[in-house]
Amino acid sequence: MSKVSIAIPEGFILGTAASAWQTEGWSGKKPGQDSYLDAWYKNNRQVWHNGYGPAKATDFINRYQEDVALMKQSGLSHYRTSINWSRFLTDYERGIVDEEYAAYIDSLLDEMQRQGIEPMLCLEHYELPAVLLEKYDGWSSKHVVELFVLYAEKVFERFAGKVTRWFTFNEPIVVQTRVYLDAIRWPFEQNTAKWMQWNHHKNLATAKVVQLFRQKGYAQQGGSVGVILNPEVTYARSSAAHDVKAADIYDLFYNRVFLDPAIKGEYPAQLLALLEKHQIHFDYSESELAIIRENTVDEVGINLYYPHRVKAPSREWNKETPFHPAYYYEHFELPGRRMNKSRGWEIYPKIIYDMAMRIKNDYGNIPWFIAENGMGIENEVQFKNTHGEIQDNYRIEFIAEHLYWALRAKEDGANCHGYMLWAFTDNVSPMNAFKNRYGLIEIDLENNRNRRQKKSSHWFNALSESRVLELTLDDDEK
Repeated sequence: MSKVSIAIPEGFILGTAASAWQTEGWSGKKPGQDSYLDAWYKNNRQVWHNGYGPAKATDFINRYQEDVALMKQSGLSHYRTSINWSRFLTDYERGIVDEEYAAYIDSLLDEMQRQGIEPMLCLEHYELPAVLLEKYDGWSSKHVVELFVLYAEKVFERFAGKVTRWFTFNEPIVVQTRVYLDAIRWPFEQNTAKWMQWNHHKNLATAKVVQLFRQKGYAQQGGSVGVILNPEVTYARSSAAHDVKAADIYDLFYNRVFLDPAIKGEYPAQLLALLEKHQIHFDYSESELAIIRENTVDEVGINLYYPHRVKAPSREWNKETPFHPAYYYEHFELPGRRMNKSRGWEIYPKIIYDMAMRIKNDYGNIPWFIAENGMGIENEVQFKNTHGEIQDNYRIEFIAEHLYWALRAKEDGANCHGYMLWAFTDNVSPMNAFKNRYGLIEIDLENNRNRRQKKSSHWFNALSESRVLELTLDDDEK
């Protein structure tokens, strides 16, 4: 073990992330403004831990001034959240803005500017309006793509003067993977073709919003538009050809299906060939592929939490089972792996460096940043000191180790522009609710959702002020 000190470059982001639906709550929400998450919660509340869901969340919409002050006290340079599409409009077909909700966003942005914290806004963080799911089958529909572009236009018209860094989606692969590929979330439909259709329409929507952003002149005014993706750093169990093939195909279906269109402007030919081989057909045109090709993003945010390990499948696929990418792989658990036992995730900080080198070598070293990274821990109250402050040394260690590899990657030529923690405050997550806590700031559910800084909040502020990361590493980790 030895102590390591590494400088944090000027301008390198030290921020946190969240989303509208996980923080705002339903205060002021009008009839007909449910998002997909709201509808899921209403239809399947029993799967959410202790029944907590988006209805109350952290009540950020009423307490944003208090929370922005805590952002300042925590040393944040940036804060990323979303605008809730389902709440921003009262008429999704005509693009009629909900002036009450828009005024709240205006006030939030003004408060962040006053406190010196730069906003970064996503247009969709699972907040597809529920009525569009019911009426058009959500992202199955090309009309929903056009409605999303209309929504984006209304948002840009309103806030482009206050926000320069925009993102179309956060983790655009997640909802359809859980619902239509794995069928483990409401409304529980296994349909791989629909999964791919949703993927394509979200890729097309990103390209069309990029096109709109540039045509309207926002890029010339210093703005940028990107996307937040969650590619899993995927490792083969071994160097044997069958394991390497399994990892490559996993990468195609879960990572490159969004990375390649966003950055390179095209789908991997191997992915399209495999879909055709298994008779998975989705509706796309040459003109749509041209729009994707000609409107790649300015930057990407990458959400990274844990490594993903796979091996070649050892079982024969049931011929009666519809095609799923798991036809080509099985999950693999590394013996002796370091674990976050609360979340069931492996801890392997070097994923940051390995992803950085991949973006450098395979994706033209596009500007990117760590958009989410964090550690969820169950029953954090057990770590409170006599003053009631959570002593989350485990989170400080987790952040430091992952940030270290980001800075190492930057020294080695990676175009990495920052690190953002999930999350600023504890917040509700799908099904998990408030079971595992991720925040720098504690949300006390038993006491009017009062806020309290954790030890990590003070540490993050000191890090932001000193611009020097100090940590202790095993000698083989340096």
